[in-house]
Amino acid sequence: MKVSLKYGEKQLQIDVPDHTEILSPKTEFPGVDDPFGEVRRALDNPIASPTLTQIVENMKPRKIAILVSDLTRPSPSHIIVPPILDELSRAGVKREQIKIVFALGFHRKMSEEEMKKAVGEEAFEHYDCINHDINECVYIGETSRGTPVDVFRLVAESDLIIATGNLELHWFVGYSGGYKALLPGVCSKRTIEKNHSLMLSEGAVAGNINSPVRLDIEEAGAMTNVKFIVNVVLNSKKEIVKAVAGHPITAHREGVKYIDAMYKVPIKKKYDVVIVSCGGFPKDINLYQAQKGLDNASHAVKDNGTIVLIAECREGFGERTFEEWMRKAKSPDEPLQWIRSNFVLGGHKAVGFCRVLKKTDIFLCSSMDENVVREIFMTPFSDPQRAVDAALEKHGKSASILFMPYANSTLPVLE
Repeated sequence: MKVSLKYGEKQLQIDVPDHTEILSPKTEFPGVDDPFGEVRRALDNPIASPTLTQIVENMKPRKIAILVSDLTRPSPSHIIVPPILDELSRAGVKREQIKIVFALGFHRKMSEEEMKKAVGEEAFEHYDCINHDINECVYIGETSRGTPVDVFRLVAESDLIIATGNLELHWFVGYSGGYKALLPGVCSKRTIEKNHSLMLSEGAVAGNINSPVRLDIEEAGAMTNVKFIVNVVLNSKKEIVKAVAGHPITAHREGVKYIDAMYKVPIKKKYDVVIVSCGGFPKDINLYQAQKGLDNASHAVKDNGTIVLIAECREGFGERTFEEWMRKAKSPDEPLQWIRSNFVLGGHKAVGFCRVLKKTDIFLCSSMDENVVREIFMTPFSDPQRAVDAALEKHGKSASILFMPYANSTLPVLE
């Protein structure tokens, strides 16, 4: 039978055996009609928590920090932040008591224009907007997993911290959102590196709420004055589907239910061959971005099976450190060893690929140089049909086959 898939900006068709099973995302929830109203509804109905007004009345905080995402994240802070500021104002909090802190983690500082775009012109003009400074952190304790917790001084000294962000699947934290605005958002380099080194632990996978990385983040968060979160669930159009507010763990878990309902899809078995399209441009613009679809597919493939990764990768690797780690490794084992002693952003994506390569073959159909693809332990193809045919020849006509046309937004879950 013929199936359609996206490759870059092209729509392609390939022939697959009739017994091929197709795994697509569940029907997405539509965006709400009034996103500001949805955030206000969440604030008025906090989960396992008093309202912000009640918290302010009880705590009488002198300093409040609101943690917001930078522009590398799709979180619509310009919709989330104004209703929070409105409620704090009604509760009697003065503008000068509030700092809006961009939770950058390792990322570069935001320009003033970017800050304005992120939180909206009114919030930017009337409130102090500050970039996290990774070199201005103070030690507040250590988690049971040995992570030293250093927090941006301005945040650590705040009496009340409100964490915001969007909720989505994360390939080793399990899910974004919740306390993740704090760690890695406003922590030191050594804190982030130690926490993220737990990505090699068992259970550090997408969709696992008990990922050791997330549990470590939540233990660190509980040491701080993060008393309230506002998280939003987005659909593929980046529209708000649901807002949750309240207790940093309990409210987060409520939001996770919506992520699971949208993106987790049950499977009854694992497959010899998994054919993967990331969903086309921009999801397959480079190998760095294509890793998300690969990681999701890895949940469905048998050990010693084959993933046919169909991703144009017009921009090649897409990130310098990722490319360096992949190309200097002599085997897929090496990046896994390097990350234990030296967690480096970009290097962690190499670990994502090598973690899969240790258990399965990857046939990469892309526009990348074939010699480079071989150098990084994958089998190169320029034509998707040839890649699929080669996988079927390897595993035989009776091989079990799964096709994932939108792998970036489909997480197979073995029943």
